Amino acid sequence: MARNYELLLLETIENLGLVGDVVKVRPGFARNYLLPNAMAEAPTAEKIESLKAARAVAQAEVAKQRAEREAVIARLEGITITLVRACNDQGVLYGAVTQRDISDQLIAEGYGIDMRAVRLANPMRRVGSQPVTIQFGRDLVAEITIAVKPDRIIELETPAAANTAPSAEGDSVEESAEPATPAAEADESKAERGTKSARKSREKKN
Repeated sequence: MARNYELLLLETIENLGLVGDVVKVRPGFARNYLLPNAMAEAPTAEKIESLKAARAVAQAEVAKQRAEREAVIARLEGITITLVRACNDQGVLYGAVTQRDISDQLIAEGYGIDMRAVRLANPMRRVGSQPVTIQFGRDLVAEITIAVKPDRIIELETPAAANTAPSAEGDSVEESAEPATPAAEADESKAERGTKSARKSREKKN
């Protein structure tokens, strides 16, 4: 297994080190990127000494940047950023909201947030709200809310309420007008015949 290269950084490289730092990197990274671009070289005592002043300046810049980012994180915590987008009647966006969109809106509202600091797992494709993390480095983190609103009033299609419930008055009319069943008609005929027979018996006796 190839051993890592030890190199002196000739400029500050994000996530690697400051100018004047001696770092260990993989051989491929050194050969293919750092050395060809004159961003690093083999360390020597003389070269390290010559970069001390540049390193001190870089350290001061890093400290200043961190203080600024800490202030931004404090301002960001808990805020809501609103984006207005075109969508269909179901709230599906015609164009998804991306990290770039969020970064641009934050910059427009006075927050210096680079796109790389926006932690958005998947683009937002519908109207609505969701939490989004803003992170600088490993320990400067804030959670904000992104609210995506439609650019017009959405009229969702809803089924018309069916007018199926009859009124109390209608129920009464239907009940009174309900036709008699055959069994009821037969009982009624028997009752009428019985009444006629009884009438004839009384007439004979008289």
